Amino acid sequence: MIDTAASLSRFKRKTPRRVIWKRQGLAFLFLAPGLILFLLMIWYPTVQTVLFSFQNVGLTGSKGWVGLNNFDRMFGDPQFIIAWRNSIVFVLLSLIMGLAVPIVLALMINEMRRFASVFQLIVYLPALIPSAVGLLIWRLIYQPEQTGILNSMLKLVGLPPQLWLSDPNLAKPLIIVIMTWLSAGGSTLIYLSALREIPVEFLEAAELDGFSPFQRVWYVVLPLISSRIQIMLVLQIIIVAQVFTEPFILTQGGPASATMTPVLEIYNAAFVNSDFGLASAWSVSMLVVLSIFSVIYVWLRREDTGMN
Repeated sequence: MIDTAASLSRFKRKTPRRVIWKRQGLAFLFLAPGLILFLLMIWYPTVQTVLFSFQNVGLTGSKGWVGLNNFDRMFGDPQFIIAWRNSIVFVLLSLIMGLAVPIVLALMINEMRRFASVFQLIVYLPALIPSAVGLLIWRLIYQPEQTGILNSMLKLVGLPPQLWLSDPNLAKPLIIVIMTWLSAGGSTLIYLSALREIPVEFLEAAELDGFSPFQRVWYVVLPLISSRIQIMLVLQIIIVAQVFTEPFILTQGGPASATMTPVLEIYNAAFVNSDFGLASAWSVSMLVVLSIFSVIYVWLRREDTGMN
């Protein structure tokens, strides 16, 4: 009887585990097509890129292994330092100019009693415009000739025309202005969602304690949405570090390599010079750098959602 009871006890403990494994197996069966596509579309190209970085690869395919030669050429190229330095400056400018704008817009819209939804739509409209079209419009605005919109406005007030995107000192800040214009709408809606999750009692208590509107924002609102700000900050670093479309359409990396970026170097190496080995080495350098920030983003995201 004792042996039978022990056997039944073991059977009861094992049975649910078998049922769980069966359910998991069925779940993985349904997930299999998506997992296969993920492996083929994401992991296979990533692994292939890493392998190509150690090979001499051209339009006709791989011509053999070259070891670290591609990385030696990448590190020995003066453009390596220039491109990554420009990328760091882009990131810093985006944090100075682009991080605060969506927060301020979200705070303003959140305080509106009427027409808040209208202003949400207005703020988000640039995100609905295809980026290539928007960049072509901005190129017309920044034209250095007298026919450019900005130079025409300067002429009206008696100021001399500027070179704008043809000026190495102005090109990067002006591109960040465009990037902020294109992306601020989505970030504003995310911050607005965070603001509307704040209990009204907190703000009412701060108002009863005599806090000014600025003090309520600084001491109550911003600390409560700080986790969301951290996530958006890391995500912005990851996105801006991969900037390509804006310099490619507006400046082609100029003037004097002032807007050259790692992704633009990858494009030139692969599709202009047909040197896919060197392009892969550049890609691996970006993979390493951005993986660090991706891990930080995932960690902050888990903290924000309360996951263990």
